[in-house]
Amino acid sequence: MEAHLPAFVKKIIATFTDHNWEIYVVGGAVRDLLLGHDPVDWDFTTNAKPEIILSLFDKAFCDNRFGTVGLTNPQEAKKNYYGKPPVYEITTFRQETGYTDHRRPDAVAWGKTIQDDLVRRDFTINAIALQPTSKPEDFNLIDPHYGQADLQKKLIRAVGDPVKRFQEDALRMMRAVRIATQLGFQIEPKTFVAIQQNLHLIDHVSAERCRDELLKLLSYPHAADGYLILRRAGLAEKILPEVERGFGVEQKSPGRHHLWSVGIHSVKALAACRSDDPIVKLAVLLHDVGKPPTVKKQPDGTITFYNHEMAGAQITRRIAQRLRFSKKDSQRLVKLVRWHQFTVDERQTDKAHRRFIRHVGKENLKDILAVRRADRIGGGARETSWRLERFKQKLIAVQKQPFSIKDLKIDGHDVMATLHLKPGPAVGQVLKRL
Repeated sequence: MEAHLPAFVKKIIATFTDHNWEIYVVGGAVRDLLLGHDPVDWDFTTNAKPEIILSLFDKAFCDNRFGTVGLTNPQEAKKNYYGKPPVYEITTFRQETGYTDHRRPDAVAWGKTIQDDLVRRDFTINAIALQPTSKPEDFNLIDPHYGQADLQKKLIRAVGDPVKRFQEDALRMMRAVRIATQLGFQIEPKTFVAIQQNLHLIDHVSAERCRDELLKLLSYPHAADGYLILRRAGLAEKILPEVERGFGVEQKSPGRHHLWSVGIHSVKALAACRSDDPIVKLAVLLHDVGKPPTVKKQPDGTITFYNHEMAGAQITRRIAQRLRFSKKDSQRLVKLVRWHQFTVDERQTDKAHRRFIRHVGKENLKDILAVRRADRIGGGARETSWRLERFKQKLIAVQKQPFSIKDLKIDGHDVMATLHLKPGPAVGQVLKRL
């Protein structure tokens, strides 16, 4: 197979081959190369032990008990979601022995061959190795589990027994759905049934890891399809039960435009969201989580959800805490849910617009408008309205006005000099009026 690899990847490979060690590119990088995509992550496996790997690279680091060595490229401009350079991971051939906690191997025994290493991997499409040859751009493919065939069939299939694979590492269940969403693949039936039969194991996975897989899934263009796979598998109920409660709450009633239940509307809104930001997409998915606890049916048949945005903000805050979001992401998520129901009225004053901007934050205006757009389309309405367009224009206009005293081009000294005032409360009152 011919493959054109980045210079840093070639450097890693050359370092091992120059010292007569075996080295293979493995995992998602090989899969992506075969699909004609640019790999996001690069993983390698070798017969060299961790201490040997560390000796080959000046700035390599090994910070876990499983012997994975990491490298970063100082010239790497690309950053991950958290603003850090990607890590190139190198592991020694491994044979793992038991997973008591359903997440990490109890112990790691070094393998002898690349086949030993590939048999322990999660899915067949990730169990293909790229082996360098004497020609710089030429590689051999090692594919003992027929991953290339599954790539052609667009299938996510566990290596060997799927039940055993998920019992070894329960996060693989989330990863199966995430990769299927990313690639537009189907999960092979036996693998899918194994997920449904082992849902309880997800309780052994840390909230942070579940959160990261969810955010990755939401970052993809077809995130709504991915969420529906999570639902069918039963994982959505484990990760976001608050969203799942909305699927039993109808909204259609006299005088209301909604055609679908709260849950279906939320997924349709997610499908309509144009933002690439997973936090914004999560806000769209969560924007109506306050409706199930606030739903009331009036005598005339009208269904109401009074103050659901405030209830939703409280629920969203608890979700963010449970999934261990950073303070910054949590606050942003809560704001987008709290203010998604903002009033749009042509009679609103500049003061009302400034108050809205203070509540939401200037930095979140584009995102709150993206949430509103998705909400409208997900409810069967048009993308926008003349009132909403006028509202956007007013937001632009009022941002050119001073929001606080510190935004003024004058200060108290100017006021005292111009109005011949002495220092005191009157000076502050004048500045506030301005």
